[in-house]
Amino acid sequence: MKRINRLILLLLLGVFSLSVATAEPQAVIELNRDVVVKEASVLVSPVDVVKNSSIYLNKTVKFNARFDKFSTLGLDYPPALRKAEEYISFLIYRDDTSFDIPLSEMKLFMKRDDAQKFIDLKSKDKVQVSGKVFSNALGDAWIDVINMEIVK
Repeated sequence: MKRINRLILLLLLGVFSLSVATAEPQAVIELNRDVVVKEASVLVSPVDVVKNSSIYLNKTVKFNARFDKFSTLGLDYPPALRKAEEYISFLIYRDDTSFDIPLSEMKLFMKRDDAQKFIDLKSKDKVQVSGKVFSNALGDAWIDVINMEIVK
């Protein structure tokens, strides 16, 4: 019964999340990932993922966002370990406000070699991110980025 209720909740979230504006990618940069995507990604709002991190745990999500900056936020934190020598994190802006506020509750991780492909990204550039939510430590969404596309 719990599985059915959870499935219904996920379906409802998916219906409401489809209102997120979709954009056509103009530049696609493929990332070399060891992660194998076995399930279809769910198009969601980044804020929805943060608010419901336990629902999206171990799921592949896709969202549109405005890039803020590369960061070291969340690196080397033992419960959701991603080593700073191997990974870099980055921030995106919240999509639930008209102000430029970073969504620091979402920890996005990319291999450092892959991040080099996005060296020319500027603050407020539009991107589409696909990734797997691998942890919800501290109630935040911790995501391994599988693919990122630059959308203009």
